[in-house]
This record gives sequence, structure tokens and C-alpha cells, in this order.
Amino acid sequence: MGLSGLCLVHCVATAVLLGLLASAGGLLGQPIIHEVGLTLAMIIGAVALGRGVREHGFVLPAAVGALGLGVMGAALSLPEGGHEPIYTVAGVMILALGHRLNVLATEDGF
Repeated sequence: MGLSGLCLVHCVATAVLLGLLASAGGLLGQPIIHEVGLTLAMIIGAVALGRGVREHGFVLPAAVGALGLGVMGAALSLPEGGHEPIYTVAGVMILALGHRLNVLATEDGF
């Protein structure tokens, strides 16, 4: 969940900074940073969701998280700039919801 939050902060901060300082894209604006970071986040998210299912046996958190991972994957296929940040942020938020449901399932046993 922390990684999802950091990704969200990175995406929003980059969009805001690039909007305010259009000439200062720098390293954070490079496509490879987004591609590698998003791929790593997707792998770690999938592992964490799978581990949650093994621990508590509920599939709903993993299903919600998988939807988020799918939206994040769709964002990887979009060109930089256009709607890619919107899909990325939406996917990260859905994935974070899946992680939160995992935590609730572990604590409360649904």
C-alpha cells in the first residue's frame, strides 16, 4: 500500500511540476522512469495480493487489486502525455483499495 501511495504522489507531483514548470521535465518526466517504476509496482502489487489470498483465503481484495493492475497495465500501452497519467493514477488508487481490503480481511477476517 505504501508503494502505491508513493507512486500516486510521484504521478501527481510530476504532473503538477511539469504543469507549473513546463520547461523542466528532467529525470522524473522521462518515459523509462514511468515504464520501469510502473512495471515494478505491478509485480510487487501482484505478489502482495497473492500473498493476501493465501493468508486469509478471500479473493475479493485480489480481484479489486487485479482490476487496478489491469488499469495500470493499460496505462503502459498509452502514449506519454495524453490520458496515460489519468489511467495510471486511477489504477494505483484501485490497487491501493485492493491492498486496503487485504489488510481489512487479515485483521477482521471479513
